[in-house]
Amino acid sequence: MTQPTGTSVHPNSDLPDGWASRPAVSSDVASMTALRRKYEEQIRGWASASEAQIAVAVDDSGRVRREHLVIFDAAGQLRGWCEAHDRAPGRVVILIVVDPDLTAETAEVVGDVLVQFARGMAVAMATDNDVAKTQLDVDVYSADKRQTRWLTLAGLRCVRTWWHMSRPVRPDESASDRPPRDGVQIRAVGRGEDGMPDVGDLRSIHGVLEEAFSDHFNSHEETFEAFVSRLREDPNHHWDHWWIAEINDGAAPRPAGALVGSVIPGPDPAEDTPAAGTYIEYIGVLRSARGHGVATSLIDTVIADAAQRDRKEVALEVDADSPTGAQGLYESLGFVTKYTTESWQLYLDSAV
Repeated sequence: MTQPTGTSVHPNSDLPDGWASRPAVSSDVASMTALRRKYEEQIRGWASASEAQIAVAVDDSGRVRREHLVIFDAAGQLRGWCEAHDRAPGRVVILIVVDPDLTAETAEVVGDVLVQFARGMAVAMATDNDVAKTQLDVDVYSADKRQTRWLTLAGLRCVRTWWHMSRPVRPDESASDRPPRDGVQIRAVGRGEDGMPDVGDLRSIHGVLEEAFSDHFNSHEETFEAFVSRLREDPNHHWDHWWIAEINDGAAPRPAGALVGSVIPGPDPAEDTPAAGTYIEYIGVLRSARGHGVATSLIDTVIADAAQRDRKEVALEVDADSPTGAQGLYESLGFVTKYTTESWQLYLDSAV
């Protein structure tokens, strides 16, 4: 995990002697991935980050703006990095990775430099977006007490806890034994002969999710174009993991719910190994359709699809304080919490 040749670093007076920082470049991706996986293994117990995911994030050719800072020690070894993601006007999502082998004292110095970078980028992005105030939003593993200490010292506060849940998938679940309730139907998005999805279906899913999450914690409006572009950039995204729930009560079927999934890579993302599971990125039900078993039918559908693909698990994330009590539904369907993360936030004024 050493500094690539041909790149320049900039000394930072806040770092130990000989250490330096600079913006990340594509040749850093392998080292950034290795450090992220090392961090995940020590904090969570297993690694999932892939070079493909981090390469997309570092590449600046997409619609989604992300900025990165990397920190090297005196020997040129990567010791920490930060991503600032311009997630929505008025919200910047931050990822901080620090080498878990560093001493507590050195790790705190590196963490502070990365937090200050995140603050500066949040203000810059808010200014560019012409908004007066922005939210700095850091997602951190609950078990990472070092990082939560740095965030506390920087003025951030823990505002939410998230349960990361999963359930095993059995081969005999390839066909659900619980059909949707009368009047409810689940279908995959329409696809053309070229394999591309029906735009009308995508707009229906976007509309359902925007309305379904409008009463949820930290909901920010996102345009259809930004929503689709952001998901398409994920290397684990596939159009055949999008489903629509419709209610047919005598008139034409109308959208009632939606589920967007992605692939959980195999144990070694660097190898072409079969997918390990399916991840539920989004599941939402319109308030007017709640109480009709729509969410249950959507989850049954994705479990059956995972079984048909010979996958071993289905996973998702849920707000521990969900206003819909979704965690109770997931537990009733066999999901258990594997680990938790926390949202740490701070509001900053821009230069507008």
